[in-house]
Amino acid sequence: MNEGDSLPAIHSQRELHVWIIENLKTVPVPERAYGNFFEEHCYVVLHIPQNPKATQGTSSDLHYWIGKKAGAEAQGAAGAFVQRLGETLGGPTVQHREAQGHESDCFRSYFRAGILYRKGGLASGLKHVETNTYNIPRLLHIKGTKHVSAAEVALSWSSFNRGDVFLLDLGKVMIQWNGPQTSISEKSRGLALTYSIRDRERGGRAQIGVVDDEAKATDLMQIMETVLGRRVGSLQAALPTESINQLQKANIRLYHVYRNGEDLVVQEVATRPLTQDLLQEEDCYILDEGGFKIYVWQGHMSKPQEKEAAFSRAEDFIRAKGYPPYTNVEVEDDGAESVAFKQLFQTWFQKPSRHRKLGGLGKLTRAKPDVGKLHSQPELAAQLRMVDDGSGKVEVWCIQDSCRQPVEPKHYGQLCANNCYLVLYTYQWLGRVQSLLYLWQGAHHPHLQGHQASPDEIRALHRNAEELDLTQGGALVQEHVTMGSEPPHFRAIFQGRLVVFQGSPGHHGMGQPASTTRLFHVQGTDRRNARTTEVPARASSLISSDVFVLVTADSCCLWFGKGCNGDQRETAREVVTAVFQRNEETVLEGQEPPHFWVALGGRAPYPSSRRLPEEGSSFQPRLFECSSQAGCLVLTEVAFFSQEDLDKHDTMLLDTWQEIFLWLGEAAQRRKEEAVAWGREYLKTHPAGRSPATPIVVVTQGHEPPTFTGWFFAWDPYKWTNSQGDEGVESSLAAVSTISEIAALRSLSGQEVNNFQLSRWPSDGRTGPLAPQALEGSQNSAEKELEPGPEAGDGSSTHGSTSGGTSPAINGGLPREWLMHQAAEDLPEGVDPARKEFYLSDSDFQDIFGKSKEEFYSMAKWRQQREKQQLGFF
Repeated sequence: MNEGDSLPAIHSQRELHVWIIENLKTVPVPERAYGNFFEEHCYVVLHIPQNPKATQGTSSDLHYWIGKKAGAEAQGAAGAFVQRLGETLGGPTVQHREAQGHESDCFRSYFRAGILYRKGGLASGLKHVETNTYNIPRLLHIKGTKHVSAAEVALSWSSFNRGDVFLLDLGKVMIQWNGPQTSISEKSRGLALTYSIRDRERGGRAQIGVVDDEAKATDLMQIMETVLGRRVGSLQAALPTESINQLQKANIRLYHVYRNGEDLVVQEVATRPLTQDLLQEEDCYILDEGGFKIYVWQGHMSKPQEKEAAFSRAEDFIRAKGYPPYTNVEVEDDGAESVAFKQLFQTWFQKPSRHRKLGGLGKLTRAKPDVGKLHSQPELAAQLRMVDDGSGKVEVWCIQDSCRQPVEPKHYGQLCANNCYLVLYTYQWLGRVQSLLYLWQGAHHPHLQGHQASPDEIRALHRNAEELDLTQGGALVQEHVTMGSEPPHFRAIFQGRLVVFQGSPGHHGMGQPASTTRLFHVQGTDRRNARTTEVPARASSLISSDVFVLVTADSCCLWFGKGCNGDQRETAREVVTAVFQRNEETVLEGQEPPHFWVALGGRAPYPSSRRLPEEGSSFQPRLFECSSQAGCLVLTEVAFFSQEDLDKHDTMLLDTWQEIFLWLGEAAQRRKEEAVAWGREYLKTHPAGRSPATPIVVVTQGHEPPTFTGWFFAWDPYKWTNSQGDEGVESSLAAVSTISEIAALRSLSGQEVNNFQLSRWPSDGRTGPLAPQALEGSQNSAEKELEPGPEAGDGSSTHGSTSGGTSPAINGGLPREWLMHQAAEDLPEGVDPARKEFYLSDSDFQDIFGKSKEEFYSMAKWRQQREKQQLGFF
């Protein structure tokens, strides 16, 4: 890249920018061509988060992408451009190196419809996407589930296999062939990419057929055989999936990297689990995630030449380790680390930013939150981990002899460590009755008598939970809770009466002897967060910052440590009154009577320092698609996620660090118990050494609690119930599997097939799978905006102008990228530049503005203008 080249203008309000390296210069790629990559070129992609809940933190992401046939000079130019652009941006930026076919999940997440690899190079002056090109017979191999990519392969049956999706693109006719071993998700996402190609490259003027069962799609098979010839022999077997399971990713190693004269020294520092204090701000480090990904971390006091050499050092490291040259590389600046990097450490506390102000979800203020706002503010419910204030209906069962035995209401909250319990909580949200089922599992204290719940008891717990779930039609949200890790809402529903006994509380027929001395640790500052746990009855169990209750045959002492505050003392008094129902004797630390120490077996040292306020790690939520390969868990991350990323065929894992959510789509072939097993495997194999007691919540589509939805931007609670004609991909595939007038094709050559116009569609009027009215509208508008070329005139149906110059897309909606940040002269014909937002589909409008069109247009004019300006529609 020439040093004299000026850097391009960066639109801070635009989320994605893409440049191609052409003749060693950077040329912007038009937005409509985003996702197209020529294999002989390099590209630079900049992502600037616009979502206030952006899940990758506060940093921008700057990627340079290397085509598999790109030359060394182009790679050097891309690297130099990234280096200069990163310095110019000023804000916190994470830099990435991506190789064709091996891109990171973060990179793939930008291109929701999928990535299309194109053969050869882009000749100077040619467009990335020729909208009216029809004479391009080609065969595309489509791979992937959550993140889809397509590459051109030889136009032959030998390119096919039984496990993938293929697209025979004949210009006006596009036939998607689904291998017999492909999943519904692969078919669905392949079809979304097929539609995207049609709309981008044909302006919507191509007809799509789908071969899902060759025996039932004889017409389409005849077209394919006209082009490809008759298939001889059987299809190739499904290709093995190239994916990394969680166990491989857990093998992490941290290296200190520095120069010793001319030599590069790489010294191993630590293995899993890693702690943040290992990173010294004057040094550089390489973190090797099992050979799957290489992170380069640069301390802010490291030398400038060290920072400039980050990528080259990573490449040297990759060669030395014998890793594939396409291994992904991510460069982290001190204080601007990506979420993926931070979550490789046990804890991570964000340093004060030296860049722009922090965005993202942020921390809750220290002021006591208003729980009355939980219903109207799902984001508050998510951060507090409370669906409401705990005032709903509660039912409790104890698992005994493999059956659930109801617990009397007066004993609610009194739990035994060697038992399992089911707690059913019912509440109102969005005008509907919602149910949350807690599965509580005991765990004994290592220094107390008793046992934790046995495997048989745990199995009985799950079986009884499943029975309860069946009575609710599978709508129960299930949260698996381990003793000592109870979430805030679980504590709140017992209103200060949550007490965990290591022996028996006395109401299950296993009463303790009257002479037993017992010590209880009381934690919490009000009735909503109080929790009392039995601990060994000896002096070493005491803590100066807390409150304890000592119960003997003759007395009940309330011991106040010097570090406890008034709220803690008042809460403890309420616990004693409600649970122990005895008159308490107040004992202050340092003024204990002799009988107090006698009951505890004598004095002994105990922690006497004041407890520091708890400070949570600055982790942000991450969303993954779950799948299994050879019995191992495989996760695909969806960065910058939204509700649109939840597909009914998916099992998704949302990690908020304090809880793990497993979301089951309505068509997901997985039981709740199996989903929990995936959650436990995720925790077990997590590189940061996560606690196995982390609560796991199982959520089904359409029954999401606010503690889940609050992590998403602009969640639509009616999305699942208001979907238009979503009968599933299965019925959609059948709707487009037949094309008539096939007899005429028998005498056509492959070239003539390209000019054949399909005319008759199923009688229900659908134009193909996954084609809602919004897609129809964008197709019509594309045909107006992009005038057909000479090849498009032979029988293609076009739409005439509408009166008054109004775009026909008004009723259906235009793609957001045609409207956002577009100058008036670049807008489609008929679009009023003063009301660009009006031409969005209702779902896109809701996603972008966070409200319906009706709500938006009822606002004051100045508020409308301000929002439009902020979101790129002014």
